[in-house]
Amino acid sequence: MKEKYFKFLLGVSVNWIGKLGMILTTSAFITFIVVEIPRLLGILTNAYIGLITYLLLPFLFIIGLILLPLGWWKYHKETGKSLDELATERFEDDELRAKTYGSRIFRVVIILTIANVIFLSAASFRTMSFMDDAEFCGTACHSVMNPEWMTYQDSPHANVNCVDCHVGEGVGALISSKLNGAYQMISVTFNLYERPIPTPVHQLRPARETCEKCHWPDKFYGSRLKRIVRYDSDETSTAKYTTLNLKIDTGSKVGKAGIHWHIGKNNEVKYASVDDKRQEMLWVETKQDDGTYKKYINKTLGESDNSFEETRIMDCVDCHNRATHIYEDPRKAVDIRIATGEIDHSLPFIKREALSSISKTFAEKELAKEVIRTHMERFYRNNYSSLADTKGKEIETAVKTLQRVYDKNVHPNMNIEWGSYPNHLGHDRDAGCFRCHNNDMVDESGTAIRYDCTLCHNILASDSETPFQYLRPVEKADPDSAMHVYLQEEFLNSYK
Repeated sequence: MKEKYFKFLLGVSVNWIGKLGMILTTSAFITFIVVEIPRLLGILTNAYIGLITYLLLPFLFIIGLILLPLGWWKYHKETGKSLDELATERFEDDELRAKTYGSRIFRVVIILTIANVIFLSAASFRTMSFMDDAEFCGTACHSVMNPEWMTYQDSPHANVNCVDCHVGEGVGALISSKLNGAYQMISVTFNLYERPIPTPVHQLRPARETCEKCHWPDKFYGSRLKRIVRYDSDETSTAKYTTLNLKIDTGSKVGKAGIHWHIGKNNEVKYASVDDKRQEMLWVETKQDDGTYKKYINKTLGESDNSFEETRIMDCVDCHNRATHIYEDPRKAVDIRIATGEIDHSLPFIKREALSSISKTFAEKELAKEVIRTHMERFYRNNYSSLADTKGKEIETAVKTLQRVYDKNVHPNMNIEWGSYPNHLGHDRDAGCFRCHNNDMVDESGTAIRYDCTLCHNILASDSETPFQYLRPVEKADPDSAMHVYLQEEFLNSYK
């Protein structure tokens, strides 16, 4: 049996083109099988091996199949012989003679054709499955996607595949994503990509087709308690608390509107921004109860001062623009690590020195890590030498934590520095909510969009030494006060 197929392959390899086609097809097929078995068993998981297995090998297999008939065509042109004459020359009479089920050559061709179809179908299926894997997205183009891969692994959506948000459902979305992926491969190959990767990503599927598969706006109701801890730069890194009771309603009931009013099914917000960057708004329209729209224009720009290409309907990612690939502000990054205990709060001036050690940007990450270590160790050695023995382990933990924070957020090869990707979930530095809710966005009567604090949250404490600064005294008969006491106790317990 093996001899029969081997003789057939030699027979169709009429010249160097055919021989090359036979070598490519056969070697690609055998290599795919040899590599695919350990991948199926989970022994091989490297993305680069996957690229070779699922992209290069099937490509070489197809090229080999094309070369085989091309070799026959070239041989036919050079000799002037007909295909029948060539077949008689390359194969024996008993192989060409028709029997009950056709000639032996015909049966071999049919069997190999079926094998080719099965192989290419299986390879295509495995290729699609491989390219849908998050590890492929994050590691195949390591130099470009490594920043996104690092933030993804530490995000709330680390168990969600990239394609669930970046591709969406349906054949159209699949085709569009693969075409875009092909262009990205060309961009990486010829160094055509921008650094840093520009945002927002306009190719994202609408949030109602992605985010709302899991997050159901109709079920956003009531309020949610949010705690924010900030640490001063004094010796004890004094904790300051901001406690917010966030109103998260969609506004389906009169008087219950909250943050998610913007995406409620009965509401609609349209806007246009300068250069479609969604950073500085040209105008905003909000749908009224009678179905008409009320327009607010940025009086500092005017409606026609800037050209724009897109009128966008607001959805989840307009505020949750860093829902997964979250790049931190250095101050908040240090505060979070102190609050979670990753950095020992008892170390003197820990907030000030930790922030100082990571705030600068260096051309090389290894240099940055060395500077962070030197800065922290030198400060405590020169100013608190006794801590080298009593708190040496805590200082070392703080150094490694700060190095990880820097490594996650700063990527010189992609020109990603602190602040390269602002987070619109909130209103720091005039971003987030204040892009629309500000004194410059006015209607035709000159009235600005509301931007008072209680629109989205009640403030229970603001940069206070106690988590609940503004709670009124408890009144036993007042259920609201009783609830406040309960929330206060639960909140304080979380700090113990």
